[in-house]
Amino acid sequence: MKSRLAIIPLAFIVSSVQAQLAETAGFSGEVSLNAGFISSKSHFNTDNSSTINSLNDSAESDGSFIAAPLGNAAYTWGSKLNQQVYVGTTRSDIAIGTLAFQLGYKYQLSSGTVLDFSYLPTILDGETWQNPYLTNQTRKTTDEGGNAFRFQINRFLHDNFNLDLAYADKDVKKDTVIDPSLARDAKIYHIKGDYRIPLSRTSMLQPAFTYVHHDADGDAESFDSYGFDLSLFQFINRHSIALTAGYKIKDFESASSTFGKTRDDDQLSLFAAYEFKDVFDWQDWSFISLAGFSSTNSNITFYDEEQYLLSLGLNYTF
Repeated sequence: MKSRLAIIPLAFIVSSVQAQLAETAGFSGEVSLNAGFISSKSHFNTDNSSTINSLNDSAESDGSFIAAPLGNAAYTWGSKLNQQVYVGTTRSDIAIGTLAFQLGYKYQLSSGTVLDFSYLPTILDGETWQNPYLTNQTRKTTDEGGNAFRFQINRFLHDNFNLDLAYADKDVKKDTVIDPSLARDAKIYHIKGDYRIPLSRTSMLQPAFTYVHHDADGDAESFDSYGFDLSLFQFINRHSIALTAGYKIKDFESASSTFGKTRDDDQLSLFAAYEFKDVFDWQDWSFISLAGFSSTNSNITFYDEEQYLLSLGLNYTF
């Protein structure tokens, strides 16, 4: 799915696979408070200067300290604890560097396979420039948003394969870009598959492949994206570590009049999540830390981007 900064989640690390959706019926969840530092280098970052002099210049870097509470809550029922409604951000998404607030419903089949239907009301929400390409004038901001729907099939093919399907429509409220080939309203189709490979009783490898079709109103904004991620999960007593490395390419449909050539991007991302359970011997409390880096290199300098994240926090499970 689309995220403004793919490495900006602040929450908790992935947990081991459960045989049921929850240990007991009723309410469960967790909440965390995190503090950290974020740095972004992007021409689409509205915290940067509102004026640029040339489309050939690299973007400025902007850094800021943040404090963010996040969490999730669920209600589980059924004779076999096989039904659940939930709200919030899941551990499995956070652990690999994806922030996705969701409202959803899960149903576990007798085989153990879990069907997960969800609506993501905020993943496309944000702020952008009305015309990012305006030079030597003050650029104005506008809101962008949309609707996103997700369907996941988890734990099938010997409990190791997961399939993630999603659809979203993106709407830039006031898009004043002069070049029609760069119109940004879009429909987005997302397919991801990952496979868990147990290495031992305490470690697991998870390769994943992602395909995204971004069908924008402007041909030069339309692209097909192909990504490969490799995650390693390690559990040692009270310590949990998740490491993810990813590589993605974007194949754009056509050239824009603004730049005179077809855009071609590739992105490298690295993400690490760490959790220490029962911190200070407090049951249900854990220390968490996240670190991430993402770099996008484009054949058009204007689209080069870099993001960094480092955060520390405490998480409480109930």
